[in-house]
Amino acid sequence: MPRPRTPLLSTDRIADAAMALVDEGAPFGVNAIARRLGVTPSSLYNHVAGRDEIIELMRGRLGEQYMSESFTGTWDEVVAAMLRAERRMYAEHPFLIPLIVGKTITDPTVIASYDRLASALADAGFPDDDVLEVVAIIDAFSIGFGLDLASPDEIWRPETPTRALGRLVEGSPRGAARSDRAFEAGLEMLLDGLRLRLARYEND
Repeated sequence: MPRPRTPLLSTDRIADAAMALVDEGAPFGVNAIARRLGVTPSSLYNHVAGRDEIIELMRGRLGEQYMSESFTGTWDEVVAAMLRAERRMYAEHPFLIPLIVGKTITDPTVIASYDRLASALADAGFPDDDVLEVVAIIDAFSIGFGLDLASPDEIWRPETPTRALGRLVEGSPRGAARSDRAFEAGLEMLLDGLRLRLARYEND
Protein backbone atom coordinates (compact mmCIF):
# COMPACT_ATOMS: atom_id res chain seq x y z
CA MET A 1 0.00 0.00 0.00
CA PRO A 2 1.47 3.41 -0.93
CA ARG A 3 2.22 5.82 1.89
CA PRO A 4 -0.22 8.74 2.22
CA ARG A 5 0.88 11.97 0.59
CA THR A 6 0.27 13.89 3.81
CA PRO A 7 1.04 12.69 7.35
CA LEU A 8 -1.85 11.61 9.50
CA LEU A 9 -0.82 13.99 12.24
CA SER A 10 0.67 17.48 12.34
CA THR A 11 0.79 20.29 14.86
CA ASP A 12 -1.85 22.11 12.79
CA ARG A 13 -4.26 19.17 12.96
CA ILE A 14 -3.62 18.77 16.67
CA ALA A 15 -4.27 22.47 17.32
CA ASP A 16 -7.47 22.41 15.27
CA ALA A 17 -8.78 19.33 17.06
CA ALA A 18 -7.92 20.80 20.45
CA MET A 19 -9.69 24.07 19.65
CA ALA A 20 -12.76 22.22 18.42
CA LEU A 21 -12.95 20.30 21.70
CA VAL A 22 -12.55 23.38 23.85
CA ASP A 23 -15.02 25.45 21.85
CA GLU A 24 -17.58 22.67 22.26
CA GLY A 25 -17.04 22.71 26.02
CA ALA A 26 -15.82 19.11 25.86
CA PRO A 27 -13.12 17.72 28.17
CA PHE A 28 -9.70 18.85 27.01
CA GLY A 29 -6.55 16.76 27.22
CA VAL A 30 -4.15 14.63 25.25
CA ASN A 31 -6.40 11.56 25.45
CA ALA A 32 -9.45 13.50 24.29
CA ILE A 33 -7.54 15.02 21.36
CA ALA A 34 -6.23 11.60 20.36
CA ARG A 35 -9.78 10.20 20.36
CA ARG A 36 -10.96 13.13 18.23
CA LEU A 37 -8.20 12.46 15.70
CA GLY A 38 -8.60 8.69 15.80
CA VAL A 39 -5.04 8.02 16.94
CA THR A 40 -3.32 6.77 20.07
CA PRO A 41 -2.18 9.31 22.69
CA SER A 42 1.42 8.17 22.29
CA SER A 43 1.37 9.18 18.62
CA LEU A 44 0.62 12.78 19.57
CA TYR A 45 3.90 12.95 21.46
CA ASN A 46 5.77 12.58 18.18
CA HIS A 47 4.55 16.11 17.38
CA VAL A 48 3.98 17.87 20.72
CA ALA A 49 5.59 17.69 24.13
CA GLY A 50 2.29 17.64 25.97
CA ARG A 51 -0.73 19.60 27.15
CA ASP A 52 1.09 22.91 27.66
CA GLU A 53 2.46 22.92 24.14
CA ILE A 54 -0.99 22.18 22.74
CA ILE A 55 -2.39 25.16 24.65
CA GLU A 56 0.30 27.36 23.13
CA LEU A 57 -0.54 25.99 19.68
CA MET A 58 -4.15 27.04 20.27
CA ARG A 59 -2.98 30.49 21.35
CA GLY A 60 -1.05 30.69 18.10
CA ARG A 61 -4.18 29.79 16.16
CA LEU A 62 -6.01 32.64 17.85
CA GLY A 63 -3.11 34.99 17.19
CA GLU A 64 -3.13 34.17 13.50
CA GLN A 65 -6.87 34.69 13.28
CA TYR A 66 -7.30 37.83 15.37
CA MET A 67 -3.94 39.48 16.07
CA SER A 68 -1.81 39.03 12.97
CA GLU A 69 -3.09 42.24 11.41
CA SER A 70 -0.67 45.13 11.58
CA PHE A 71 -1.97 47.51 14.24
CA THR A 72 -0.73 50.90 13.05
CA GLY A 73 -1.43 54.57 13.66
CA THR A 74 -1.21 56.69 16.79
CA TRP A 75 -0.77 54.96 20.13
CA ASP A 76 -4.46 55.33 21.00
CA GLU A 77 -5.48 53.90 17.61
CA VAL A 78 -3.21 50.90 18.25
CA VAL A 79 -4.73 50.42 21.72
CA ALA A 80 -8.28 50.60 20.36
CA ALA A 81 -7.54 48.19 17.49
CA MET A 82 -5.94 45.63 19.79
CA LEU A 83 -8.78 45.87 22.30
CA ARG A 84 -11.38 45.29 19.63
CA ALA A 85 -9.45 42.33 18.21
CA GLU A 86 -8.95 40.73 21.63
CA ARG A 87 -12.58 41.28 22.59
CA ARG A 88 -13.75 39.45 19.47
CA MET A 89 -11.29 36.65 20.17
CA TYR A 90 -12.38 36.13 23.77
CA ALA A 91 -16.08 36.45 22.92
CA GLU A 92 -15.89 33.82 20.19
CA HIS A 93 -13.75 31.39 22.22
CA PRO A 94 -14.74 31.92 25.88
CA PHE A 95 -13.87 28.37 26.98
CA LEU A 96 -10.25 28.95 25.92
CA ILE A 97 -9.74 31.82 28.34
CA PRO A 98 -8.98 29.74 31.48
CA LEU A 99 -6.45 27.70 29.50
CA ILE A 100 -4.48 30.44 27.76
CA VAL A 101 -4.40 32.99 30.60
CA GLY A 102 -2.75 30.43 32.86
CA LYS A 103 0.24 29.84 30.57
CA THR A 104 3.27 31.95 29.67
CA ILE A 105 2.97 33.48 26.19
CA THR A 106 5.63 32.30 23.74
CA ASP A 107 3.86 32.12 20.36
CA PRO A 108 5.71 34.42 17.89
CA THR A 109 2.55 35.91 16.34
CA VAL A 110 1.07 36.80 19.70
CA ILE A 111 4.40 38.10 21.01
CA ALA A 112 4.69 40.31 17.91
CA SER A 113 1.26 41.83 18.51
CA TYR A 114 2.13 42.66 22.11
CA ASP A 115 5.44 44.10 20.94
CA ARG A 116 3.61 46.42 18.54
CA LEU A 117 1.39 47.59 21.38
CA ALA A 118 4.29 48.06 23.81
CA SER A 119 6.34 49.88 21.17
CA ALA A 120 3.46 52.24 20.36
CA LEU A 121 3.06 53.12 24.05
CA ALA A 122 6.79 53.54 24.64
CA ASP A 123 7.21 55.66 21.50
CA ALA A 124 4.31 57.88 22.62
CA GLY A 125 6.15 58.73 25.83
CA PHE A 126 4.77 56.35 28.42
CA PRO A 127 7.58 55.44 30.86
CA ASP A 128 8.89 51.91 30.68
CA ASP A 129 7.49 51.18 34.15
CA ASP A 130 3.99 52.06 32.92
CA VAL A 131 3.99 50.24 29.59
CA LEU A 132 3.55 46.70 30.91
CA GLU A 133 0.95 47.92 33.41
CA VAL A 134 -1.06 49.46 30.59
CA VAL A 135 -0.73 46.24 28.57
CA ALA A 136 -2.04 44.27 31.56
CA ILE A 137 -4.97 46.67 31.94
CA ILE A 138 -5.79 46.28 28.25
CA ASP A 139 -5.71 42.48 28.57
CA ALA A 140 -8.03 42.52 31.59
CA PHE A 141 -10.37 44.98 29.86
CA SER A 142 -10.63 42.87 26.72
CA ILE A 143 -11.12 39.61 28.63
CA GLY A 144 -13.91 41.17 30.67
CA PHE A 145 -15.72 42.60 27.69
CA GLY A 146 -15.16 39.43 25.68
CA LEU A 147 -16.97 37.48 28.38
CA ASP A 148 -19.59 40.21 28.60
CA LEU A 149 -20.33 39.86 24.89
CA ALA A 150 -20.79 36.12 25.40
CA SER A 151 -23.15 36.63 28.34
CA PRO A 152 -26.97 36.19 28.26
CA ASP A 153 -29.10 38.87 26.64
CA GLU A 154 -30.75 39.56 29.97
CA ILE A 155 -28.05 40.36 32.52
CA TRP A 156 -30.20 41.61 35.41
CA ARG A 157 -33.71 40.51 36.41
CA PRO A 158 -34.67 42.13 39.73
CA GLU A 159 -37.36 40.06 41.45
CA THR A 160 -37.61 42.31 44.48
CA PRO A 161 -38.05 46.11 44.63
CA THR A 162 -34.90 48.09 43.82
CA ARG A 163 -34.07 51.77 44.14
CA ALA A 164 -32.67 52.27 40.64
CA LEU A 165 -31.64 49.03 38.93
CA GLY A 166 -35.11 47.88 37.91
CA ARG A 167 -35.95 51.26 36.37
CA LEU A 168 -32.63 51.41 34.53
CA VAL A 169 -32.88 47.87 33.17
CA GLU A 170 -36.39 48.38 31.84
CA GLY A 171 -36.21 49.62 28.28
CA SER A 172 -32.39 49.58 28.14
CA PRO A 173 -30.46 47.85 25.30
CA ARG A 174 -29.89 44.13 25.66
CA GLY A 175 -27.63 41.49 24.20
CA ALA A 176 -24.89 42.55 21.81
CA ALA A 177 -26.27 46.10 21.58
CA ARG A 178 -25.88 46.57 25.33
CA SER A 179 -22.42 45.01 25.37
CA ASP A 180 -21.22 47.05 22.38
CA ARG A 181 -22.46 50.28 23.95
CA ALA A 182 -20.78 49.49 27.26
CA PHE A 183 -17.55 48.49 25.51
CA GLU A 184 -17.34 51.72 23.50
CA ALA A 185 -18.06 53.80 26.61
CA GLY A 186 -15.43 51.89 28.57
CA LEU A 187 -12.91 52.23 25.75
CA GLU A 188 -13.48 56.00 25.66
CA MET A 189 -12.98 56.22 29.43
CA LEU A 190 -9.83 54.11 29.27
CA LEU A 191 -8.29 56.16 26.46
CA ASP A 192 -9.23 59.44 28.14
CA GLY A 193 -7.52 58.26 31.32
CA LEU A 194 -4.39 57.22 29.43
CA ARG A 195 -4.28 60.56 27.58
CA LEU A 196 -4.46 62.43 30.88
CA ARG A 197 -1.71 60.26 32.32
CA LEU A 198 0.49 60.84 29.28
CA ALA A 199 -0.15 64.60 29.46
CA ARG A 200 1.07 64.63 33.07
CA TYR A 201 4.33 63.00 31.99
CA GLU A 202 4.77 65.54 29.19
CA ASN A 203 4.19 68.43 31.61
CA ASP A 204 6.59 67.18 34.30
